[in-house]
Amino acid sequence: MPPTPDLADLRRHAVARSLFTPTTLMQAVQRLGGFVQADPLRAPARAQDLTLRHRVKGYRAGDLERRYPRLPLQEDFFINYGFVTPELRALMHPRTTHRVWDKARWKLARAVLAEVERLGEAHPAEVDAALGHGPVKNWFGGNSRLSTELLDGLHYRGHLDVVRRDSGTRVYRLAPAWEPHPDPQQAMDALADVLVQKYAPLPAGSLSQLINMLFHGAHQWQALRKPTFARARERLSHARVEGVDWYWPAGEDPTRGWRIPSQVRLLAPFDPVVWDRRRFELLWGWAYRFEAYTPAAKRVRGHYALPLLWRDQVIGWANAAVRDGRLQVDCGYVAGRAPREAGFRAALEEEVGRMAVFLGAEVP
Repeated sequence: MPPTPDLADLRRHAVARSLFTPTTLMQAVQRLGGFVQADPLRAPARAQDLTLRHRVKGYRAGDLERRYPRLPLQEDFFINYGFVTPELRALMHPRTTHRVWDKARWKLARAVLAEVERLGEAHPAEVDAALGHGPVKNWFGGNSRLSTELLDGLHYRGHLDVVRRDSGTRVYRLAPAWEPHPDPQQAMDALADVLVQKYAPLPAGSLSQLINMLFHGAHQWQALRKPTFARARERLSHARVEGVDWYWPAGEDPTRGWRIPSQVRLLAPFDPVVWDRRRFELLWGWAYRFEAYTPAAKRVRGHYALPLLWRDQVIGWANAAVRDGRLQVDCGYVAGRAPREAGFRAALEEEVGRMAVFLGAEVP
């Protein structure tokens, strides 16, 4: 039996297992559990691109979207929206939803499906022009087209696939019929294992929260919530560290002496290393908050502050932007100043250079 890890072991484990040696795009997605979270904000690039640049050899901003039509991936909702493998997607469909459509809404939705079938590949503007459904209030109080809302709902329910994006807008086609998984508990166990593969090591509270989030993507199996959590705890390795129960995949050893390079990495706010804010505070001792939707006057670190990882320590943050073709990076530090360790300044400059190449920008 391996020795009980301490917090430093868990921190190295978290960094090393997620920031693996860069590989191909599909191999990287598989290593991330078959799911990459997406976000539309581009500051300085979208979250999916900022996540993949550390894990895909030679990756450039926009590569996923450019290659998407040729890749065995689909856009879909898992615990949040992103890109999933067919194997992962099949575990969640046919999906029921918390919000049930009435007969009138389904009549409108069937008209949308018929129009998508007629078009073959359907842009929302084409569907709206054909059906003339008009505007509707969306969930956050703004205005959108009813056709667009119906397309989104049909996609979530598994009736539509996303073929590609045109200038950021999803283009749809009819999805094939889904076969229910023969063993729902087995499917939920597999989905839970995806989360652990992606975000381990996990404190018990985070493991519970993530498994609860699974049922946004597999609402039809709500009754399996408690047994899925209990079964996950039984099959995972675990240890109690500084009063907190931690879990990780069976067979992994957080104490094995993970190699952490002397490297700086600017991480996306949704990168697996920093995604779980509870885990973040336990591992690094300070609170990181995503402030893009916080009023400017109340922001502490910036609109889209990127956590700054030095070796296995998140020591600060950076705000990056491209202005007049040049990358500008402004850093802040939890300690109030940059580390004086030998090699940090050069490592930061190297990371800024990598970011510039990724963005197709110049370094000032």
